[in-house]
Amino acid sequence: MRTKAAIDVGYGQRLVVDELEVPDPRPDQVLVKLFSSGICHSQLHQMHNSDAPRPMVLGHEGTGVVTHVGANVTHLKEGDHAIVTWVPRTPVRGRSAPENSGVTYREEPVHGSVYTWGEDVLVSGELVIPISKDDPVDVSSIVGCAILTGAGAVMHTAKVRPGNSVAVFGVGGVGLSAIRMAAILEAYPIIAVDLKDDKLEFAKEFGATHVVNGSKVNAVEAVVDISGGGVDFAFDAIGVRATNEQILPSTRGGGPGADNHGGMAVLIGIPGDEMTLDPRLFVIHQRQFRGSLGATYPETDFPMYLRWHREGKFPLDKLITRRYKLDEINEACDALHAGEIMGRAIIEY
Repeated sequence: MRTKAAIDVGYGQRLVVDELEVPDPRPDQVLVKLFSSGICHSQLHQMHNSDAPRPMVLGHEGTGVVTHVGANVTHLKEGDHAIVTWVPRTPVRGRSAPENSGVTYREEPVHGSVYTWGEDVLVSGELVIPISKDDPVDVSSIVGCAILTGAGAVMHTAKVRPGNSVAVFGVGGVGLSAIRMAAILEAYPIIAVDLKDDKLEFAKEFGATHVVNGSKVNAVEAVVDISGGGVDFAFDAIGVRATNEQILPSTRGGGPGADNHGGMAVLIGIPGDEMTLDPRLFVIHQRQFRGSLGATYPETDFPMYLRWHREGKFPLDKLITRRYKLDEINEACDALHAGEIMGRAIIEY
């Protein structure tokens, strides 16, 4: 079959919206006709990577209806509504080698093990999670990346508890998800750090109790002052070198002793190649710095997030501030690159 998708055909070129050739699913694959897809900043990293193999398909969070099921897939059936994600439903150890989906473009293999910037998605069944047909088919798409990444870092990686202090650097879709989860877990204070006042005001709607504009003040000093010596947990939801280097000194210090630990810095955003940290922050204050990559249990967490949305605890609809059609994907990427999108944007098919 043929389906329309956004295709990266060359470094530095605009995405092309054209037809892919989609084969029948392998035994471990499913085919999903999408209703919607999130537009994630990670795709900009892929597009700006001159070494990425092309042609390449993009996107890794979407909601659709299952139209074909491979012979070995048992948790899905045709007609199911489901979220397409990038985190396997079966827990794994280490990193597995990605396998291209098998779709082609003009008879050339297309790179990418998962994609959601397309009308029909051929993907491993491990990356497809069934949801209720009562769940919304538009806003649920961002559960597949933005929510699981930000909220999962707070809940599973840091294991934030009531009364812990939290700072989140960067309040896009992932950062706002982290803030909302911190609020649900009754952290205090919850400090949002960004460079734009309108985004910081928006963060208050998701549970930020304090805001810091890093373009006007020293962000680290402000966080330390607000929290009375540094936060228990600081999250970098951007990934640029400046914020990589700011989150650890924003946490509280510890000292000598078996259980006199300092705070934890958690890197969520995709980083560059280098950063510089003072090693004394680790040893003298027993601080911790760790990464978080899709910290979620999809089969249990996804229904939980969707239930919280129905209950008004996790407002997915408020998090989505712009909607595009597939033919407008370059316009959407331009807006995302320019920092014009508050929260998350989605594609609707």
